Amino acid sequence: MSFKRVSVVGLGYIGLPTAAVVASRGIEVIGVDVNPNAVDTINQGKIHIVEPDLDIVVRGVVTTGMLRATTTPEPAEAFMIAVPTPFKEGFTPDLSYIESAANAIAPVLEKGNLVILESTSPVGATEKLAEWLSAARPDLSFPQDAGDIADIKVAHCPERVLPGYVLQELVSNDRVIGGMSKACSEKAVELYQTFVRGECVITNARTAEMAKLTENSFRDVNIAFANELSIISDKLKINVWELIKLANRHPRVNILNPGPGVGGHCIAVDPWFIVDSCPDEAKIIRQARLTNDSKPHYVIDQVEKAADQFKRPVIACLGLAFKADIDDLRESPALQIVEELTKKNLGQIFAVEPNVSAIPEKLVHSGAEQATLEVALEKANIIVVLVDHKQFKAADKTLFMTKFVIDTRGIVN
Repeated sequence: MSFKRVSVVGLGYIGLPTAAVVASRGIEVIGVDVNPNAVDTINQGKIHIVEPDLDIVVRGVVTTGMLRATTTPEPAEAFMIAVPTPFKEGFTPDLSYIESAANAIAPVLEKGNLVILESTSPVGATEKLAEWLSAARPDLSFPQDAGDIADIKVAHCPERVLPGYVLQELVSNDRVIGGMSKACSEKAVELYQTFVRGECVITNARTAEMAKLTENSFRDVNIAFANELSIISDKLKINVWELIKLANRHPRVNILNPGPGVGGHCIAVDPWFIVDSCPDEAKIIRQARLTNDSKPHYVIDQVEKAADQFKRPVIACLGLAFKADIDDLRESPALQIVEELTKKNLGQIFAVEPNVSAIPEKLVHSGAEQATLEVALEKANIIVVLVDHKQFKAADKTLFMTKFVIDTRGIVN
């Protein structure tokens, strides 16, 4: 095995599971993160995020010494960068985290190293990474100048896992490997084949970047269709859940489920990278983003109308995460809805999120009260279902019958 030590930069929802899986294959892994609390937690064999079975794997590889976390990069044979790539005002991609990661690892790079960008990125980001590394280490050669014979190999390999199933999908899913040269791709494939059972498909860096953006934009466009359909159905007094179930009986129709919007660090963000690159051409992709971003406001309007029917509205908002059965609140439409509702002073608001120990401070400061599902169902006269957590789906639906229910996930209707 040519890889004896690998560094994973960024120990969040993708980086930590990746580090744990690689370490479980007998490769020493140095995890790097700017958050000292996350580093300390991991070095105790614990985790700071919610992901099924991840705690077991992390505890095992930390105990055996195969995984160690630090705030300062150390020499390794391969560096896997898994840092955030949000957007700035105006939906412009923010590559500052990637640039910081490049500057952090540059001092410890050695000839023969492999650097992989896993972060979902706009087209051209891998080339920018290589430029930043080259500027910091002019003593080394990089593929943009030296091609296959470069001292440092650089590639892009986007993650494509589903929260809640990350450990399984890291291993089973096919991976798109986009090297900046043929030699870069081959070196990256060699690394991924140490833990991936799926096929490693080789392309160039730009196509690999665009592939991930395309996957998430495809889902965003289809969710936008479902969300628009739900609004149309409301206006026409049609049950959208029944409608979709009937339409999907067609052998070539597969409409997704609507919701309160689209959240998370991928689908709600990545399409804007395409729009930013090609603003005049990405018409459908832009409109899908606008449609999905408008859905929370539609839900808020529904809640306001419901509140007008009660002398003392008590509103229970079920769910804050961006999707079911996780604790991730990033870009969550549910969280956005609850935040806006607290600002409107419609009445007492309960926030129910079984996957976090405490709701965000900003909700508390604006008047929201954290509650269990049982308390919320007992005290509220308006129920707003925002996330289809398993606890909500398993609840006795007769408890909803005396309430005014706004169900954005179809678990009651």
